[in-house]
Amino acid sequence: MRLNYILSDLGIGLKRNLSMTIAVVVTIWVSLSLFGSALLAREQVDLMKGNWYDKIQISIFLCTKDSGGRGCSGAEVTTEQKNRIKQVIESSPDTAPEGVFGETKKEAFEQFKKLYKDSPIVSTVTEDQMQESYRVKLKDPQRYQNLVSAVAGLPGVDTVQDLRQYLDPLFKALNGLQVGALVAAALLLVAALMQISNTIRLAAYARRREIGIMRLVGASNFYIQLPFLLEAVLAALIGAVLACGTLWVGVYFVVMQRAQETFRVWQWVGAAETFQATLIMVVVGLILAVVPTFLTTRKYLKV
Repeated sequence: MRLNYILSDLGIGLKRNLSMTIAVVVTIWVSLSLFGSALLAREQVDLMKGNWYDKIQISIFLCTKDSGGRGCSGAEVTTEQKNRIKQVIESSPDTAPEGVFGETKKEAFEQFKKLYKDSPIVSTVTEDQMQESYRVKLKDPQRYQNLVSAVAGLPGVDTVQDLRQYLDPLFKALNGLQVGALVAAALLLVAALMQISNTIRLAAYARRREIGIMRLVGASNFYIQLPFLLEAVLAALIGAVLACGTLWVGVYFVVMQRAQETFRVWQWVGAAETFQATLIMVVVGLILAVVPTFLTTRKYLKV
C-alpha cells in the first residue's frame, strides 16, 4: 500500500513539474557531458605526457670549426674536452643508468642522408660539417634543467637541446583547455544543483496540504521525503545516462575513428578511461539529486 502511494505520488509530482523536470534533465545532461569531457581531457594530457616524456632525451652538440656556441673557440672539440663532457654527464645524479649515447660525425651524416634522401641538400653537405653529440636519457624527465645547466657552457659544447622546451607550451595549452572545461562544467553543475533545489521547493509547496495530512497521521520525515527524492534521482539518472551516452559516442567517433587513425604516434584515451569517467559522472549526478533534495525538504516540509 505504501509503495503504491509513493509511486502514485511520484507520478503526480512528475506531471505537475514536467517542464521543470525536463529542464533539470537537460541541465544535468549538458553539465555532466562537459564534466566527463574534462575528465577525459585530463587523462589524455597525462597519457601524452607519459608517452613523450619517457622518450625525451637531452641532445648535447659538440663544437666544430664553424660553431658559435658559448663553449666553442672556433676549433673542433678536443678529445680531452669530450672526455670531460662525458664525465660530467655520467656523474650527474639525473642521468639514467647506461643512458649516455654518443654519435660520431659519420653516424650523424648517415642519419642525415636517411632523413633527407630525397632532397638535393644532401649533395651540398659533407661529413666534416656534421656535429658530434651525446644523447642523454634522464631518470626523471621533469628534472632536465639540472643537467642542462651543468653541461651548457662547458668547453667543447656548442648547444644543448631538450624537447621539453617544445612540448611544454603544448601541454600548457592543453592544461588550460582542461581547466576551462572544468570551470564551465562546475558552473553548469551549480546551475543544476540550484535547479533541482527550486524544483523540489516548488513541488513541496504545491503538495503542502497532502504533506500536512501525512504529518498529522504520523508519517515519518523520510517517508514524506521519499517521493521528492525519487523524483530528483530519476531526473538525475536520465540526465546522467544521456551524458554517458554522449561521452561514449564522442569518444568513438572523435577519438577511436579519427584521432587514433590520424595520429598513431600518440596514445589516446579508450574504453577503460571512458568507463571510469562515466562512473564518476553517475556518482556526481546522484549526489546532485540527493544532497539538495534532503536539504530542501528538511527546510520546506515543516508544516
